[in-house]
Amino acid sequence: MVDSMDLDDNPRGAKRKADALEDGSANQGQPRRIKALDPNVVNKIAAGEIIVAPVHALKELMENAVDAGATSLEIVVKDGGLKLLQITDNGCGIEKDDLAILCERFTTSKLQKFEDLQSIATYGFRGEALASISHIAHLSVTTKTKSSTVAWRAYYESGKLSPPKPGQSSDPKPVAGRQGTQITVEDLFYNIPTRRRAFRSVSDEYNKIIDMVGRYAVHCAHVAFSCKKQGESSTSIAIQSHATRSERVRQIHGGSVASELLEFSTSDARWHFTAEGLLSNANYSAKKTILLLFINHRCVESSNIRKSIEHTYSSFLPKGGHPFVYLSLQIDPERVDVNVHPTKREVNFLNEDEIIQAICEHIRSKLAAVDTSRAFLTQTILQGGSGGALSTPKHGYTTTPSKADSGSNRKAATRPYENNLVRTDTNLRKITSMLPPAVTPTSKSMSAQRAGGKLANQNASVEVPEYEVVDRHATGCRLASISELRAEVRADVHHELTETFANHTFVGLVDERRRLAAMQGGVKMYLVDYGRVCFEYFYQVGLTDFGNFGVIRFSPPLDLRELLELAAEQENQSAAAARSSGRDDQEVEDFDVSEAVELVAEQLIERREMLLEYFSLEISPAGELLSIPLLIKGYSPPIVKLPQFLLRLGPHVDWTDEKACFETFLKELASFYVPEQLPAARSDTDEGSVGVSDGNIGLAGEIKARRDHIRWAVEHIFFPAFKGRLMATKSLMRDGILEAANLKGLYRVFERC
Repeated sequence: MVDSMDLDDNPRGAKRKADALEDGSANQGQPRRIKALDPNVVNKIAAGEIIVAPVHALKELMENAVDAGATSLEIVVKDGGLKLLQITDNGCGIEKDDLAILCERFTTSKLQKFEDLQSIATYGFRGEALASISHIAHLSVTTKTKSSTVAWRAYYESGKLSPPKPGQSSDPKPVAGRQGTQITVEDLFYNIPTRRRAFRSVSDEYNKIIDMVGRYAVHCAHVAFSCKKQGESSTSIAIQSHATRSERVRQIHGGSVASELLEFSTSDARWHFTAEGLLSNANYSAKKTILLLFINHRCVESSNIRKSIEHTYSSFLPKGGHPFVYLSLQIDPERVDVNVHPTKREVNFLNEDEIIQAICEHIRSKLAAVDTSRAFLTQTILQGGSGGALSTPKHGYTTTPSKADSGSNRKAATRPYENNLVRTDTNLRKITSMLPPAVTPTSKSMSAQRAGGKLANQNASVEVPEYEVVDRHATGCRLASISELRAEVRADVHHELTETFANHTFVGLVDERRRLAAMQGGVKMYLVDYGRVCFEYFYQVGLTDFGNFGVIRFSPPLDLRELLELAAEQENQSAAAARSSGRDDQEVEDFDVSEAVELVAEQLIERREMLLEYFSLEISPAGELLSIPLLIKGYSPPIVKLPQFLLRLGPHVDWTDEKACFETFLKELASFYVPEQLPAARSDTDEGSVGVSDGNIGLAGEIKARRDHIRWAVEHIFFPAFKGRLMATKSLMRDGILEAANLKGLYRVFERC
């Protein structure tokens, strides 16, 4: 009954060709025989499973280096690792006799039998990394052991030794080298064009490499890491071996997260684990979770751990906020299966749910213990408003929380106590409007340069320069002297005063001649010597932006010797005036102006390359001043102090010692940028009584313009900069700030009246 049906005679299991399906000749095919793949094909398939991208090759090489006892890893990358991937370590090295089988599959010094996997405690163990790399890239190894008198270099192709050039021997060659191993991987995936074309952006691959190096740099204590692109002098990552874990996080992930880290450690003998690490508190929040997870010192990923940690943080962070967590989990090796993923990216371990629960409970208790203060942006619903619209309070004040406000039965209409009111609206009346103008005769001539657009102030129009953005990349500073100077500033930090500046409210200028301003911190009022604070701020800017300053260019250039001569003559005149008036306790002798000018000019011209590279101070070989450093935008430094600044660079800068040179130069630069002391503003009647000569009119106009610029800069440039960047020091607490009033203290005084 089936003779009218078309039956397919093709045996089950036989594959059909595409053309056979089209022309109907499939029933004529014959079953294909099963054959063993060529070993070269097998190795390429295995390499494709283990080395998926350049970052996986680097991960394997870094793990081998750390297994070899290295304390320093130097990584060089070109084209995202596709063109070049080189890692140099100072580990124990490889014996010459082992180089012959170094890149053969499953050659390892870490396993003898399968049962050894149950107690493996090293990063690598299967002996597949170098073998896989040699099948898809050009691989060379230079290594030297402690007992060897020379280093040995070998080249590999498809797992075997190969000659460096056709016709040469493939045996390892003796070369000069230091102890350790240098592995160079060139032209990765050169023989797999499909895989190579799949990488769209070399910058993305390099970012993946930086991320992986950063993870191991945080985890591997006492190991130095450096990573850079080939041909560039600056490094993307540079971690010293003595850096602490929190310092490593600061250098790699930034100060915002490093300042909010908590250390934690927990263990449980029932589940045979120990966990330790760093986690961000509730004041830090990121757009996505950053989880650095290491299980038995191996960088892995775990979606279960990530989701559990995010769920734990959801009770502490605002909606959409994510934490930073570094977690090092130590589990009994016999309870961990590390051989479940070709790239060892995942592991399995017993009692996973119980261990994760124990860790998350400890994290929750750690966060709850420090979650005592939180800051939120709030708005107030005005009573009687239409539609319940949200707006800020009209009175411009907010209240500080008190213990009495923590109850759940607070009345919404309760009037706050006046002694807890804190000024929050800087548009309210300034203290300067309450003070009468001081009258002081003018005695010094001043000049100021202006360029660019205008910004309006409440009382005056102030001109600020226009800035040009140039295509220049920031360079990292690896000088030990600068690092030491930065450490000295951090060691002298006064944390309470730094917090006050970070959250202050500017009140107004008090005395321009003595450079005093008022600010409010909480319920306290402070008098601030803004000249002293500016000096500290500009010195710190010089340290943090070292080698990356902006530039103020002079057009036309200024004659260096003329400026030095002007300052030297002024020094002689000041010394003579001091001697004649008897105000100088020490005998000051006149000096030869031309000799001093030539001496300082030769010093600066001789060191012009260093001054340009580090400080953006450009001087031509002929002695023309082309530019000076720009430390802060929106503020013009006092050009009238420029000659004195240049002259002091000769005798007041220690050119013989690197650290002392940088310290003294930056302090002189900070002194130059500090706003000059100006005479107080005259009243209208006083200004009318001044002679009407052209010189007086021009001088008064220059002084008024400079005063307006400094007033505007103090309020709109300096104090906002102090809020965001100043690290207040203990010396600044002693001689730069004075507590003028305490609101609660004043209320106690008035209550007794």
